[in-house]
This record gives sequence, structure tokens and C-alpha cells, in this order.
Amino acid sequence: MPDNGEYRIYLGAYTSAESAADGIRLAIADADGALRCTESVAEAADPSFLAMAPDGATLFAVSELRQGRVIAFKVHDDGTLTELNSQPSLGAAPCHLSVHPSGKYLLTANYQSGNLVVHPIADGGVLREPCHVVQHSGSGPNPQRQEGPHTHQVLPDPSGRHVLAVDLGTDSVYVYDFDVDSGHLALKHEVPLRAGAGPRHLAFHPDGERAYVINELASSITAFGYDAETGVLEPGRTLSTLPPDYGRPNLAAEIVVTPDGRFVYGSNRGYDSIAVFRADSSDGEFRLVDIRPAVVAEPRHIALSPDGRVLFVAGQRSNDVQAFGIADNGDLTPLREPVPTPTPVCILPVA
Repeated sequence: MPDNGEYRIYLGAYTSAESAADGIRLAIADADGALRCTESVAEAADPSFLAMAPDGATLFAVSELRQGRVIAFKVHDDGTLTELNSQPSLGAAPCHLSVHPSGKYLLTANYQSGNLVVHPIADGGVLREPCHVVQHSGSGPNPQRQEGPHTHQVLPDPSGRHVLAVDLGTDSVYVYDFDVDSGHLALKHEVPLRAGAGPRHLAFHPDGERAYVINELASSITAFGYDAETGVLEPGRTLSTLPPDYGRPNLAAEIVVTPDGRFVYGSNRGYDSIAVFRADSSDGEFRLVDIRPAVVAEPRHIALSPDGRVLFVAGQRSNDVQAFGIADNGDLTPLREPVPTPTPVCILPVA
């Protein structure tokens, strides 16, 4: 790893003919979050989401194509990547993946086909053939975006006992029991959100007893209580990520929770901003406290530095990444100028 408090950030991108990106890039952040040196470290087609193995030795990426694939890369000491192998995602347009805490399985969400796939991970990070596939069904009231299931995220809970899948097309979060011996998923709960909300991504509070879902189509965040024993999600407040007088199109995108659990951030595409929420306000309620300009255009993805002191924002349309310092009150202050990089859509800081 870099010295002097520096750390690596891997950047996923879209690699269409309109983009200068050719795969995954690497940037270095200093102790204050300032970025430098974005360079290509692996060629891949549309590596739009990235995840790191628990031991840091393997990086996984989706290839968000009609015939989707997932790719395993060996991480070298200098941060460069070498492809180990790839496997079909058994679905169309894989858009999210995560690694089970055991390090034994890769979980992938196929957006267009609305299904989940589990790949075992062999020694050395090599992906084996899929061991389980789950197909969602249903639709929502938005005829353009919810004509069928569109699984947008799949992730294990902190304990690894349950796996949660967020489906934009069916306005639901699905909670599965996960068998770590077989890699199989068994549906335990389907949690409906408001019709037309279009849930996109979920983030857990560090206490493991709360979770937050960002709703892409409704531009809102819903707070949940979470029971790690049973996997039950209890919905609480739903708050807009936009000012009350904003009437133009907007799509909410990514959500993160600070490591101390005090703040929740959500990104807006259209209003091009970051909504700042207090998880523990003075009255104990989940509450919106500010909406700050994102500086970049179309902030599809946001991510926190390993210590939680810096928020990174990817500008898909402006072709750059902006770093913000996080103040004690949750306020965001831009750190230097945005760093150019082609079509960034995923940011993966690595401790």
C-alpha cells in the first residue's frame, strides 16, 4: 500500500464508444483525501461496479453487458490488476456485486433480467461456476422503469446470516437466509416500499440495527429498523432528498452511512447534489439537515474514505471525481478541484 497515510481508490466506468475509459482506473488519495494519478490498471468492458475480497487480494467487477459477466482480478502490491478469470452472470446487465464476509462467495445483481446469482470463490480468488440463481418477479406502476423486476443491489448483512436484494422494478427489498455451506439463498421476507418509489441501494448503520434505502424514482430515503436475528426490516420515516420547490427531473443514486453512524449521505442526479441527513438528531429522529452541490455532473456513485473523513463523488457526465471533507456537523467542503477521469460510475477506496 502507499505510504504516508495515502490509500488507493479503484474507479469503475462505462466504456462505450462515447467514453475514453477502457476499464478500471487507479487513483491515490493522500491523508486529506486529495486525489492524483488516475491511470488504467485493467481492461474490461463496462466495469460499472467493483468489490474487494475481505483479504484485499482479489478485486471483483461486473461487466454490465447484455450477456453479463463477473470478473476476478489479482491485486498486486503496486495496486495493478491481473485478470484471474471470469464467469457468466447468468443474467442481463449485472450492475452490483458484493463479497460475502466469509470470502467464499460472490453475490451479483442482474438489473435487466431481475435475478441474483451466487458464485463460489476458490482459493486464490478464482471464480467457480454459479451455484445458485434466484429470479424475482413482479412490476411497478412506472411503465418505463418498472415493467418487470430490476434487481439493483445485493449485499449481505453485517453478520453474513442474511442477504438483502433491492429491486427497483418491484418496489421491494427481499431478505434471504444464506447457507454458507451451500451458497444457497432462501427467501424469508419481502418488504414492500411505496408504489413507484423505485428502491435502488441500501446501506446499514454500523450498529447493525438500522438500515437506509435510497429510492431512485421517488428521490427519497426510507429509514428502517433491522433485526439481525430474524432479518425483519421495520420501515420508519421516508424523507425527500430534494428541496420542496424543486420540480424538475431527478434520479437519486447512492447512499452511504458514516462509520460513526451520525450521518447519511445520498446523491441526486438532475439536481446534482448530495443530501445530508442526521441519523441521530437531537429528538432521536432521522432528519434532513442540508443539501449541498455535488460540484460534478450526474453523481451516480459516492463512497467514503476508509476513516470516514472524506466523501468521494463520481461525476458520470462531467468525467471527474470530487473529494469533500466531512466536518463534525456533517457539512461537506470541497477539497481542491475535481480530478478528471473518464465516465466514473463506481468508487472503491481501499484501506
